[in-house]
Amino acid sequence: MESRQIEIVINGQPVKTNVGATVLEAAKSAGIGIPALCYHPDLTVRANCRLCVVEIVGEKGVVPACATKVRDGMKITTESDRVKALRKTNLELIMSQHREECNDCVWLAECKLLKYAADYKAKIDRFPDRKIKFPITKFGPIEFDQTKCIDCRNCVEMCSKQQANFLEVKNRGFETVIEPSKDPKKDCIYCGQCIVHCPAGAIEAVGEFEEIQDLLKDKNKIVVVQFAPSIRASIGETAGMAHGSVVTGQLVAALRRLGFAKVFDVSTAADFTTIEEAEELVQRISQKKVLPMFTSCCPAWVKYVEFYRPDLIQNLTTVKSPQNILGSLIKTYWAEKEKIDPKKIVVISIMPCTAKKYEIDKEEAKILGMKPVDMVLTTRELGRLLKIKKIDLKNLEPEISDDPLGIHTGAAVIYGATGGVMESAIRTAYWRITGSNMTDLVCTSVRGIVGFKSAEVKIGELTLKAAVANGMQNAKLVLDELAKNPAAYDYIEIMACPGGCIGGGGQPLPVDDEIRKKRAAALYRIDCEKEIRVAHENPQVQKIYEEFFKKDQEKIHQVMHTHYGKKSKSRIIDK
Repeated sequence: MESRQIEIVINGQPVKTNVGATVLEAAKSAGIGIPALCYHPDLTVRANCRLCVVEIVGEKGVVPACATKVRDGMKITTESDRVKALRKTNLELIMSQHREECNDCVWLAECKLLKYAADYKAKIDRFPDRKIKFPITKFGPIEFDQTKCIDCRNCVEMCSKQQANFLEVKNRGFETVIEPSKDPKKDCIYCGQCIVHCPAGAIEAVGEFEEIQDLLKDKNKIVVVQFAPSIRASIGETAGMAHGSVVTGQLVAALRRLGFAKVFDVSTAADFTTIEEAEELVQRISQKKVLPMFTSCCPAWVKYVEFYRPDLIQNLTTVKSPQNILGSLIKTYWAEKEKIDPKKIVVISIMPCTAKKYEIDKEEAKILGMKPVDMVLTTRELGRLLKIKKIDLKNLEPEISDDPLGIHTGAAVIYGATGGVMESAIRTAYWRITGSNMTDLVCTSVRGIVGFKSAEVKIGELTLKAAVANGMQNAKLVLDELAKNPAAYDYIEIMACPGGCIGGGGQPLPVDDEIRKKRAAALYRIDCEKEIRVAHENPQVQKIYEEFFKKDQEKIHQVMHTHYGKKSKSRIIDK
């Protein structure tokens, strides 16, 4: 977009805006609201919903604000009687293909459909629901309720950008339907970006509220909870707090009020991941063995490799994700320390990610024949559970996580932002190679929500060639580059979701780049404020290595490492 500015008039108000901006963008910058349902800044403008129609002086008819570029001197009316009547009719037609189930919707109080219906006095039941007999389809941990789909096609485009191409448009006109592909060469990677970009709540992660509430009442079980690094900078949004609010202490307090026996922090396990991953990276480089090494913290990325690119399986680090490492430690180290039968322990994870629900069910993730984590709730699901239980997150007195698995470093918390795993591992790899910590721990070149970043980091005599990609379309760019030059990089971090975990498929809605930036900035603030900012100096981690692992490499591998294998297409189930 050009930086030169022009002046337009919206509802009689002069507005300065950039050349190349759309009417919708110009209005938003001036604080003028125009309803928009299918529009999302991550996606191509298609003007499908027609709710953002406006009138332009001197032109016949109405035009969609999302697809109309501004011109110098343009005069726009956004709320004329004609415009309001058209919006009302459009809303009523949209509602005719959307079955309302508001109490069980990912959008909850943020629902644009209900807000606009109230604003324009639309009758949501004016027309009968034409999709009432459409199927509800389940694939992995994702559920697509076609009775709610408004055919905006946001999910289809996002699925294509994520390189899965799993969701497809079938038929035309009144017979249009969006459904999962039956092609055996296409599968869902469970990233949940279809959920994030669906304005109608037609797609969601399979929820487990009732089961968790029953478990918490079971006196024969010890139910513990662990929460991911990014959650502390996003869960506050479900309680009406500003984007990027850090609520670690309030979150711990809220989880205790739900009845969990212990509240642990996955960031502790992120420190273990960093140490193990840095060690593996150093070994691979020194032995010139299977490079580049890819991160494996993101289960959607791993699923992509195992299904679409099994030739790259050997490049994935064997280190488990922090979620599964902490679950494994709880059922081994903590169970042994507390003299608890691990079969009585139930581990619940609070995750920003829908693919984490898939990750815990993988056979190769098991520890001593048990799942390391028994159940995953997304950030959205936890927010809903807190509302159901009338727990006021915003006004709780902060509390601290439980020992011994609640102590973490700054390097662990930044796992929640794209580039964070890479930066954490570089800090420890530097120490592992040189024997001292980096003078400047901030690796600016791998930070930020830009889709692709690269860096050359000088570590003693070694120059580490690193790359970071977030969003699978950017991951593909890296893979295409490697196809031409296999030696382009030594170490690559890939997160399937734009922005990394802070933009995950299980995070509060809405999500866009501005929100992702605020969440990421909050995590980096925590890192800067931490006294200890390198994983290898975490005293609790050092103690567990010394007292529990005792340099037993077989035990370390059993608890903190895994393996991968080629995966076949998952089942598609119509309810």
